Amino acid sequence: MKQITASLPFEWPSRAKILSTVETLVIGTAGGLVFLVAGLPGGLISGSMIAVGIAAIAGRQLALPPILTQTVLVLLGISLGSVVSRHLLQQVSAYPLTIGLLALATFCSTFGSSYYLQRIHGWDRTSAFLAGSPGALSQITILAVERGADLPGIAVVQTMRVIILTAALPMVLAFAGVAPSVAPSLTTAIASPLELVGLVAASLAAALLLRLIKFPASWMFGAMIASSVLHGADWVEGGLPNWVRGVALIGIGALIGSRFARMRIKTLAGHIHAALGSFAVAIAVSAIFVGIVALTTQVKLSDVVVAFAPGAMDAMLALALTLHIDPIFVGAHHLSRFVFVTIATPGIVHLFGRTQDDVDD
Repeated sequence: MKQITASLPFEWPSRAKILSTVETLVIGTAGGLVFLVAGLPGGLISGSMIAVGIAAIAGRQLALPPILTQTVLVLLGISLGSVVSRHLLQQVSAYPLTIGLLALATFCSTFGSSYYLQRIHGWDRTSAFLAGSPGALSQITILAVERGADLPGIAVVQTMRVIILTAALPMVLAFAGVAPSVAPSLTTAIASPLELVGLVAASLAAALLLRLIKFPASWMFGAMIASSVLHGADWVEGGLPNWVRGVALIGIGALIGSRFARMRIKTLAGHIHAALGSFAVAIAVSAIFVGIVALTTQVKLSDVVVAFAPGAMDAMLALALTLHIDPIFVGAHHLSRFVFVTIATPGIVHLFGRTQDDVDD
């Protein structure tokens, strides 16, 4: 009997994991609804993230299992793709210039943040460069382990940057008058049941294909590409029901907030000043390049701000969805940033970080 049980490919989650998942979703939903009712911009994702983050810092072991995370990302991708139009696709010709400026902004932000961490907080060069790299957290974590860097410090700096941007960016855009304080409905029509089945099937197929070739953020981008093609070609009209889109936004917020569950309060407190200072440097650098793009191109300021924000790709795309910002422009730029960081960071660490001999010592 034991041999049969051991050979089963599927194992039901433990009671503790189920309760942790339910608690995470309940807290995230409550926080999102409170922000939504209060009329705060980006309410569902920001409220969910802040509520879960506070609970996690307070000691609750909150988490979402991989299957739910993947489901949320697919739903987000479908929703993003459903706002695609031929008008948006026609704007692709403006991307090479702004993507080139984004690459320069990424390098300047990385070096500026790392210099701050070294000079002000005494970080070693490797840890400072890895903490200053905006995005690609999984790759950064692997490099940090390989190079013997300060993994807890890097995690705090990276996580705080995402948390602050996701919570503050919608309000900043609303107060500045460049984005609506309450996001309008992105899709007035709901696809027919048959179209929804086809939309989900195509999105899953595209996501799995991208996953096979190890494409970054494959679940979200695969669904977004499939949904974009179907909507852009007018093969599907309408999108997911509003409540499903809301579930996706709450899920993304809960996923981001749950990152604090893996941090001790002592670790967070010990690196909070470094995180805030590094964030300020990154934002200052990004703001310079946002100003250049805004003054030299016809791209909307709100689109540029979200596209150049040094935050997590999934979080920024979720904000693009909820704030009615061009998802193609934002997605193209954050994917480009991901590629820049993934390719360039190992080389930067090799050239400017500690040598492996220093790490071994």
